Amino acid sequence: MSKPVSKVLVINDEKMVVRSLTNGLNGAAKHLDNPFGLTFSGVTSAQEALNVLAADGDYQAVMIDDNLYSLEDQDKTQQQSALDLVHCIHAMRPELSIYIMIDEARQDEVVEALFNETVDGYFCREERDYRGWYRILHAQIQERARTPFYDALRDYVLMAKDAWHTPGHSSGDSLRGSPWVNDFHEFLGEHAFRADLSVSVDMLDSLLDPKGVIEESQKLAAKAFGARRTFFATNGTSTANKVIFQTLLTPGDKLLLDRNCHKSVHHGVVLSGAHPIYLNSSVNKKYGVFGTVPKKAIFEAIEQHPDAKVLILTSCTYDGLRYDLPPIIQAAHAKGIKVIIDEAWYGFAQFHPAFRPTALEAGADYATQSTHKVLSALSQSSMIHVNDPEFDEHIFRENFNMHASTSPQYSMIASLDVARKQAVMEGYKLLSRTLELARELRESIKETGVFRVLELEDLLPEEVRNDNVQLDPTKVTLDISQSGYTTDEFQHELFERYNIQVEKSTFNTVTLLLTIGTTRSKVSRLYDALMRLAREKRAPRRLYRVPDIAEFTALRYLPRDAYYAAGEMVPMIDEDERPNPGLIGRVSADQIVPYPPGIPALVPGQVITAEILQFLLGLMRSHKRTEMHGVVFDGYVPTLRVLTEEEAAQLKPLSE
Repeated sequence: MSKPVSKVLVINDEKMVVRSLTNGLNGAAKHLDNPFGLTFSGVTSAQEALNVLAADGDYQAVMIDDNLYSLEDQDKTQQQSALDLVHCIHAMRPELSIYIMIDEARQDEVVEALFNETVDGYFCREERDYRGWYRILHAQIQERARTPFYDALRDYVLMAKDAWHTPGHSSGDSLRGSPWVNDFHEFLGEHAFRADLSVSVDMLDSLLDPKGVIEESQKLAAKAFGARRTFFATNGTSTANKVIFQTLLTPGDKLLLDRNCHKSVHHGVVLSGAHPIYLNSSVNKKYGVFGTVPKKAIFEAIEQHPDAKVLILTSCTYDGLRYDLPPIIQAAHAKGIKVIIDEAWYGFAQFHPAFRPTALEAGADYATQSTHKVLSALSQSSMIHVNDPEFDEHIFRENFNMHASTSPQYSMIASLDVARKQAVMEGYKLLSRTLELARELRESIKETGVFRVLELEDLLPEEVRNDNVQLDPTKVTLDISQSGYTTDEFQHELFERYNIQVEKSTFNTVTLLLTIGTTRSKVSRLYDALMRLAREKRAPRRLYRVPDIAEFTALRYLPRDAYYAAGEMVPMIDEDERPNPGLIGRVSADQIVPYPPGIPALVPGQVITAEILQFLLGLMRSHKRTEMHGVVFDGYVPTLRVLTEEEAAQLKPLSE
C-alpha cells in the first residue's frame, strides 16, 4: 500500500533564507516520527507559490513570510503583505493549513492584521525551532486526517466483543458456515457484518443525539465544507431535503421552488403543508435536457412573493448545469427568504477552484449533498450543511429524528467520515486528475467522427443563454444521433460487448459521469468502445422523440390537502384508447413522475389539462422505457388518483 506524501511550501523572498528553512525542517522530518511523509520545499515569490500550489495536489500546508513582494512582479519594487497571499491561497485551495512566519518585534501587529483570516498559526522567524515547527505542522495534518467515527468503529470491531444485542445476524455468526447463506457472508466479507452494530454500543455515539465521535466527525466535516454546522444523513439527500423543509416551513407558508427539483423536494412540500410557487425550468427540446430556471423568472417570483419563506434550487443539475448563485441568493436574502440549494450532484466542489463558488460560498443558508454520488461514501450517505444565522437546532433535531432510523447503518456513517478525510487530504489532486481525464475524453470522442460531446452552448436552452450558467465538466453528455443506434441499443452494446454502464439517457443522448474514481484505463476502454462502434458506420436513423413536457398548470389546492384526500381512480384512456376527456379539469391527488428524469408532470393539487394527459400517454406509448411513478394500472388500463367532487368542495382553493 502506498504511503501518504504531505508537502509543505515555505515562502520567503530570500533564497538563502528559504534554503536554510527547508534544510532545517527536512532534517527534523528525517529524525522525527513522520507517518504522513512530510517534506519541505521553498519558493521566493507569491506568484511562484500560487503556481506550485495549483500544479501539485500533494501540498498540505504553507509557511508564509509576513513581508512578501507583489504577485505580479518580482523586481522588489512593490511589497505585498501576507494577507493578500492568504486570500489568494484560500480562494484557490481552502483546505490547506496556513502558517505565518513573523518578526518578534512585529508579532502583535501581524497577528492583529490577520486575526479574522484563515490562519492556523504563527512561527517566530528568529527562533528557527525546526523540531518544534515540524511537530506543530505534523499535528495539524494529523488533525485534518482524523476520522473519529471510523477509528472508533474499527477499534470496536477489532475488540471482538461477543454480541448479545441487535442485529440478529450477531456479527455474521448466523450466516457463517450456513449451507444456505454462507456465500453471502463470504461475498460481503467478515468486517461488513462485524461493523454492522447496534445503538447499544455507547462508544460509537448516537446519530440522533451525537455527543461523541459522531459529533467530532460532523465538526470536521463542517470545517472541510465551509459550513457552520454539518449533519450526517443515512437515507440520502431525499431525507435531507424533507428534514429542512419541515424545519423551515409550516402549513400554508409560501416557498419558491424549481420545477426541476428532485421528487423528494415535492414530497417535502406535501409533508410540510407548504404553499409552493412552482418555477418552470428551461428546456432544451433538441436534446430532451432540462436546464435551469431563467434568472429573470426567479427575480420576478421573489418580487411578486416577498412573503415566501424559502427558495430552493438544484445546482448543479443532473446534466451539470450550474446557476449563477450569488445574485440570486442576494436577491432572496434582501426579502428575508431563506435559500436551500440541492447540491446532490455537486458535493465535491469545495475542493477545486474550477467548481466554485459552492452554494455555501455563494451565501446559501442550507446545502444538501449526496456524498455517495460524487465522493467516496457508501450509497445513501449524505450531508446537510447549515449556514443559516437563525438556525434553530432544536426544531431541526426534532425533524431530523422524525425521519432518521433509530438503527442507523454505522458503515455509512464511517464512509462519510472517510469521504471527508479523502476530500480534504487529496481532493484537489484527485479532482485535478478528473478534470484532465474529462478534457482528454472530450478530445478523444471528437476523433470518432460519429459521437459528439455536447458543450455548454449546446445544452443551454435559449432563454437562459445570458444567465451566466456554467457547466460541470465532469458530466459528459454524448450526442449519439449520427451513430445509427437508439439510446437503448447503444447502452445495450456498451454493456454487453464492452462491459460499460452509463449514468442516464434521453432519446438521443447518454450521460457519462466522471468522478474521483475515474481512471485513465477506464477512459481508454470507453474510447476504444466508441471508436469500434463508430467504425461500424451504421446509417443514421430517425430517433423517436418523446413528447415535450407540458408547462405547469394551475395549483388549485395545497399539495398536502390533495394528497391526503381519499380520491378516486379515473382511467387515463377511454374505451377507444384515446385520452379520457373525463380527466380534463380534474385535480390530481398524487405526484406523477416520469423517471428519468424524475421531474413531476403533476403534483397533488394540480389541475390536469389535455396537454399534460397527452404528454403522459405519449411517454407511455413511446419506444423509450420510462417508469411512470404514481400511475396505477387497472389490468392494462392506466389510471390516475384524482379528487372527488365532494372532496374538492370541502377544500379551500388557493388564491392566486
